[in-house]
Amino acid sequence: MAFSRVFPDPPSKSIFKTFALMLLSIVTSLYFLHCLTERCGTCIPTERREAGPVEAFYASKLKDFESLRRKRLLQKWTVMRHHSLIHRLESVREGGLTLPVIDADRHVLQAHVKMSNSLDVDLETGESYFDTGKLSALGEGSKKLPQAIIIGVKKGGTRALLEFLRVHPDIRAVGAEPHFFDRNYDNGMDWYSKQPPRIPLQRPRSHPEYLHTTFITLSSWRDLMPKTLEGQITMEKTPSYFVTREAPARIYAMSRDTKLIVVVRDPVTRAISDYTQTLSKKPDIPTFESLTFKNRTTGLIDTSWSAIQIGIYAKHLDNWLQFFPMSQILFVSGERLISDPAGELGRVQDFLGLKRIITDKHFYFNQTKGFPCLKKAEGSSKPHCLGKTKGRTHPNIHPEVVQRLRDFYRPFNMKFYQMTGRKFGWDD
Repeated sequence: MAFSRVFPDPPSKSIFKTFALMLLSIVTSLYFLHCLTERCGTCIPTERREAGPVEAFYASKLKDFESLRRKRLLQKWTVMRHHSLIHRLESVREGGLTLPVIDADRHVLQAHVKMSNSLDVDLETGESYFDTGKLSALGEGSKKLPQAIIIGVKKGGTRALLEFLRVHPDIRAVGAEPHFFDRNYDNGMDWYSKQPPRIPLQRPRSHPEYLHTTFITLSSWRDLMPKTLEGQITMEKTPSYFVTREAPARIYAMSRDTKLIVVVRDPVTRAISDYTQTLSKKPDIPTFESLTFKNRTTGLIDTSWSAIQIGIYAKHLDNWLQFFPMSQILFVSGERLISDPAGELGRVQDFLGLKRIITDKHFYFNQTKGFPCLKKAEGSSKPHCLGKTKGRTHPNIHPEVVQRLRDFYRPFNMKFYQMTGRKFGWDD
């Protein structure tokens, strides 16, 4: 009997095609799902918050630092000019709205930053990322030589001017007085272990010592400067520069485009204020009258005394004009800085090429101290007045001594008015 083997029919090709398509669909779906998950994991939510679209947008970008893409986004964002953001947030505050989202995100931000070594952020001492002039704390920016310097004068109101200017988001300034161009000009290498580069100083052709070349060290001085972002101005203040004979040439060597600011004050009042400051440190010094005159009988003024010599503004200005044109020097009235701080600050902002951000709304007059204070200082939400060393009570000076000093300064004041094209009213 013959047996026949029964074999099943081989599967058709259509079944193989169907199976292959199903498998391909599954793999493709898994791949797209994987890609979608990765993309969603690095996206930054931009949902609107109740506090408003401006706060929500920027708060969402600061909320989480774990993703490398977020870190890079923040670093790129901080380089941008930020004063427009500050104005927009300020308008929200003025409208009566609070910013709870940003305040809450600050704590989240701090926690994430501590786990990250790629960003240098310190929020312990700051009020907010949106405080004026604070964005460079995020580790961005670089140290630059100053484009503007407050060069004088002592007891003229330079500290007040600097504190007021630091409210501006596009100004970054050194708090202490570096005294680089007078006392520390030759000590750059002593401050830092690294050998700084040496830069040749070329005097202008009009200067009698044009052929004389010296060398100065600027690297160490630059290290004293704060970090600035693109578009910000670096500033420093050292009032003694104005009366230092070598300072104009040294600053000119750094940059002939440097903008110079001088706060001037009635030279008689300034001299008395200068003496008052010295008296607070050395109570046993001679009286103001005995220091003022070489001979009290003849009434000859002792111009070698620094308190008197500083007030001869025309003489010192002539030295600066050997290197810098008048268009690069701005004279601020110390008296108007007290009576109209916003007006004088407006002139300074124009001179520096900055938008007028500092206005009347930033100041209030302190009746106790007798001068204006900031409603909100840099990096703080609280009012700020200058220290107790400012606004000291002056000793009583005999009217005859004051009048002789006014007679002495009058011709120098007249020349100074002519040189600057501005009358300061000290002889009215």
